[in-house]
Amino acid sequence: MDYYSIRHVLQSVVTYYLSLGRTQNGVIMATITKQKGVKRTTYKVRIRKPNSPTVTKSFSSKSLAERWARKTELDIEEGTYFEKNEASKYTVEKLVGKYVEEEVQKLAETDWHARKLQLKWWKSEIGHLTLNRVTPTILVECRKKLSEGITTRKNKRSGSTVNRYIAALSAAYGVAVNEWHWIAENPVLRIKKEKENPSRVRFLSADERTALLETCKGSRHDGLYLITLIALSTGMRQAEIMTVKWDQVNFERRTITLFKTKNKEIRVVPIVGIAATQLKAFGKIRDLKNPFVFTGKNDANALFPRKAWEDAIKDANIKDFHFHDCRHSAASELAMNGASLHEIAAVLGHKTLAMVQRYAHLSEQHTMSVVERMNNAVFGGVE
Repeated sequence: MDYYSIRHVLQSVVTYYLSLGRTQNGVIMATITKQKGVKRTTYKVRIRKPNSPTVTKSFSSKSLAERWARKTELDIEEGTYFEKNEASKYTVEKLVGKYVEEEVQKLAETDWHARKLQLKWWKSEIGHLTLNRVTPTILVECRKKLSEGITTRKNKRSGSTVNRYIAALSAAYGVAVNEWHWIAENPVLRIKKEKENPSRVRFLSADERTALLETCKGSRHDGLYLITLIALSTGMRQAEIMTVKWDQVNFERRTITLFKTKNKEIRVVPIVGIAATQLKAFGKIRDLKNPFVFTGKNDANALFPRKAWEDAIKDANIKDFHFHDCRHSAASELAMNGASLHEIAAVLGHKTLAMVQRYAHLSEQHTMSVVERMNNAVFGGVE
């Protein structure tokens, strides 16, 4: 390029200032610079405000530049621009990664596995989107996909399960809003939850319980019998059982102390009778290098033996019974043996009575039988 061509290009870079009608202490808030190159002309917007970073962006036309300048200047004035700009820097994948790394361990240990799986699903679906691009419309589509999708167990997710997935993403967004300041608001709060089915109460009959424990004894999985026995006798959750460590077990006091529970409170669970006997026997051949009762690889806890459990249920010819129903069975037996709702709540680890109201009718049946026995003894059963 010769001297005159270079001079022509330099002279064609015409800079002019466009005042948008707003100045502060003599400092121009927004300027537009016309930059004419060899192949194309661009318009560069520069917005300056005292005590704020300078904002710049280039456009292909003057009208686009002016429109963006007006909108951005207003956002800066209202204090929302830099929040929006921050949200465009981070993706959902980044959000999930940071949340799993820094926040999940603050939850009850029993929730770690499920929370990670739920967030992994969101990462696979919308992980590529920046936080500012995740709208309620997109989330509604994801909610629909969750509710209609088929799980690895060949079932559709229930409304309550879908809501747990939504709650997991909402929790991550909540931290991003309140602590990391990555985004101004949580879009998950703007969508409705799925309708949940009424809580079911499925508990084993005496014959079903006997049959289940017998098939668990004969299982190829060495720990299934003890896992099931603990669940039926204590009402502990599956994750609580699978993550319990030997130093949480006190055979003298006959207790298991749970330090990280779902409601974030320490809970002491009585372990008595055959469950205590079997647990003590199980511990005589334990791996001293692994702190967990049910040991996995690399000094970690074992995963729940799903296949062995399903085979045991099938062999016992028990219908419509999930492992979590062992918890219902324990609570139902407590109710039918005279425990009050307050006592049942204490054993299960519920803060309020709302979750144990489902067992109220069983307590009432027990109370009725007590009154009937008293009446027969006093009045001879005469009507």
